Amino acid sequence: MKEKITGIILAGGKSTRMGGVDKGLMPFLGETMVNWIIQRLSPQVSNILINANREIESYKSYGLLVIHDQISDFSGPLAGLHAGMRAANTEFILSVPCDSPMLADDLATRLMDVLIKSHADIAVAKTGSQHHPVFCLCRANLSEDLELYLKNGGRKVDEWQKKHAYIEVSFDDNASAFSNINTPEELKDLESKL
Repeated sequence: MKEKITGIILAGGKSTRMGGVDKGLMPFLGETMVNWIIQRLSPQVSNILINANREIESYKSYGLLVIHDQISDFSGPLAGLHAGMRAANTEFILSVPCDSPMLADDLATRLMDVLIKSHADIAVAKTGSQHHPVFCLCRANLSEDLELYLKNGGRKVDEWQKKHAYIEVSFDDNASAFSNINTPEELKDLESKL
């Protein structure tokens, strides 16, 4: 099934809460966060794209195709997802943020199983009552719909997702996989816990 999935690492934001430093390139336990993501995502997908709007050369050093938003003005994770859909040649896109280095190693399998059984277009991870919309498996043929949503000013990930056949998938057994790092303090705190 992995041959049907392109992974996209969303690293296109401004990292305001990280003081403007690109989050994906921040060191975490001796490696950059994006490197942790690449290692965990690679066995789950046929190929990986990195969505970045700055530090392009640094991201290219990982040997992966780096794509930038086609919708301007740092339009958020949906713009990165859209760029991934346009660049991919697979039926499905699995998006993950660059700031969650403990990514679940069965994310793609579990999302795909539920998506197929439910005849859904989009499957999103959730833990407890919290859904994680950027941990998303979706059909690449939604790109035109997403482009229209973005061009009309839409930016809310879950609002766009819920316009489609949408399902949430519980990862309560591995909630720590969705720990994301937004500030230097959160980075130090997670490192110290590990």
